Amino acid sequence: MKVGFIGTGVMGNSLVKHLLDEGHEVSVYTRTASKAQNLVEAGAEWQESPKMVAMDAEVIFTMVGYPSDVEEIYFGEEGIINNAKEGTVLVDMTTSKPELAREIFKAALQKGLSALDAPVSGGDIGARNGLLSIMVGGEESSFKQVQPLLDLFGGNIVYQGPAGSGQHTKMCNQIIIASNMMGVSESLIYALKAGLDPETVLLSISSGAAGSWSLSNLAPKMISRNFEPGFYIKHFIKDMKIALEEADLMGLDLPALRLSLRLFENLAEKGYQDKGTQALIVQYEDTNNKEPKTI
Repeated sequence: MKVGFIGTGVMGNSLVKHLLDEGHEVSVYTRTASKAQNLVEAGAEWQESPKMVAMDAEVIFTMVGYPSDVEEIYFGEEGIINNAKEGTVLVDMTTSKPELAREIFKAALQKGLSALDAPVSGGDIGARNGLLSIMVGGEESSFKQVQPLLDLFGGNIVYQGPAGSGQHTKMCNQIIIASNMMGVSESLIYALKAGLDPETVLLSISSGAAGSWSLSNLAPKMISRNFEPGFYIKHFIKDMKIALEEADLMGLDLPALRLSLRLFENLAEKGYQDKGTQALIVQYEDTNNKEPKTI
């Protein structure tokens, strides 16, 4: 198939590689061209704008940073919706606002296009290994049309319902991670204060009732002080704010989510916004007067 892909960052880069490995013709665009250089060398075709990607693709994937980025590349005279060929399927994999997903769906429909919101979970590791969880909203017929491509990216792909459902499901995912990251950080700080070896502690608790993806994959990075991003703190803050906005609209009070947002915002103010979410341990070190070198 002729596939367009806009946004080749930490996860998008790996997803394009999966498409190329399966022999698809892939055209790519990202604001920082150097981030796509390895893909061009692997056979992808570089385009100068989202418009150019949209004009010659059967399926277009987008995976950018913020809802404002999504709006910019989808709408307007130079946007995807006004330049894609009739029948093209648009798949936004950005974690974004449910209402924006519904707006894209309606605008696409008016142009003879179909649109899916398909945010993912699993970070850089899941993208690299083709094991992402993908949550899909939109028309089920469109989902089935692109499912063979999604199968290249994920090991758990679930159709959730009408437009916006994928984004709402991703908010459920992020709400759990928000509290879980606090628990992982507090557990490690406690282990150190008790004089335990945190690596040995992980051997006991990772496979028990406390087990989680964050504990297994991010706690070791906390211990080794590897804060390189599998998922940026700045993007997680964006996600938590969206979740809280949606919760407020539904009349929900989510105190754990609010606390997690505050902790990550404090960390971002210290200059960690471009680090991975596992850097949350630094916030707990500072609060508990721990020297950074202890983890």
